[in-house]
Amino acid sequence: MDDVAVGPLDLAGRVDEALAVQAVAFGLSSDEVGVRRHIVLRHLGCPGARALGAVTPTGRLVGFVYGMPNDRGHWWSTVVEPYLRGAGQDDWLDNAFVITELHVHPEYQKRGIGRRLITTITDTAAQPRSILSAVDTESPARVLYRALGYRDLARQVLFPSAPSPYAVMGAPLPLLRG
Repeated sequence: MDDVAVGPLDLAGRVDEALAVQAVAFGLSSDEVGVRRHIVLRHLGCPGARALGAVTPTGRLVGFVYGMPNDRGHWWSTVVEPYLRGAGQDDWLDNAFVITELHVHPEYQKRGIGRRLITTITDTAAQPRSILSAVDTESPARVLYRALGYRDLARQVLFPSAPSPYAVMGAPLPLLRG
């Protein structure tokens, strides 16, 4: 899609636009958006956190990704660590770049934008691998992640207040192309 540009995103400055994309793509309520706003802004203060956006020629934000080097002390890591340990995979929490969020507005999905966002952000990661969590169903997102080289590290991971279990996935960097 040549009409959508992927590049650096001032996520703090456009957090409400990004969360509007996430709300539509992920089906979030306004209360959930409010909670996530604080989480995103807190994450952006972490060392190495960075974001990319997918923007139309008119400046509309239609997708975004953000991530950071993993820290075992972060909330996400403390939740997934027992599941990874149980699967003999907890070493993936070290020296990994975490894809914290990746969302594309439904009107722009299936155009390669998600692939461009995730490969572009991981291409500049200093870490040798990437980890993420995704709802543990056969979804287009999981199909994309597998095509990029991610594999399941732990499944049926339960996050507090999440209605569905998640899978934790990991891939060596650089991600696969093709």
